[in-house]
Amino acid sequence: MKKLIVKSQLRDREALDQQLANIGMELSPVIWQHERVYLPHDYRPAMNYPRLVMRTEVRATDQPAIYSMYLKRHIEDSGVDWLNYTEVKDYTEASGMIHQLGFRKVAEVSRQRQELWLDDKMVIYVDKVEGLDNYYIKLEAELMEGESVDMLRRDLFGILQMLGQETFIMQAYFDLMQNQEQPYFIPEG
Repeated sequence: MKKLIVKSQLRDREALDQQLANIGMELSPVIWQHERVYLPHDYRPAMNYPRLVMRTEVRATDQPAIYSMYLKRHIEDSGVDWLNYTEVKDYTEASGMIHQLGFRKVAEVSRQRQELWLDDKMVIYVDKVEGLDNYYIKLEAELMEGESVDMLRRDLFGILQMLGQETFIMQAYFDLMQNQEQPYFIPEG
């Protein structure tokens, strides 16, 4: 599946919660996620190389953890992400397979996440990532066949602006944890 993803460091968490409440919406209960991020041994930035992520997710303390793996490839020139998800029954075996395929673990990211689905193709996440200050807001939208990347990106930027955000961030959380944050201003129009 193809997705567009934009994120921003949240300026005011309480103001966001109030804005959502004013329009009759609220974020989900907190979800805990832990991810191990793997890159190919020959990884080079800006080469559209894939990364593999093993995720452990706990949605409720009285439910078992959910294990999944996803492959993500960011296409630099378009800003589109290709994602493939699959649920994993045996975390240890899947992790071993990743190593045998030539991937190396480069980071671990733990976060508390809340989500709000705007429709069946667009979601807002609010993340508190261990090791990073403040909260982050992340918008993900599935890009449908024939849909304009630029139009969808404008829609996502418009939502960020409506929620009081002026800048966006392109980096993954594991890059931000290595102090590689590069905020960009949301383009006008």
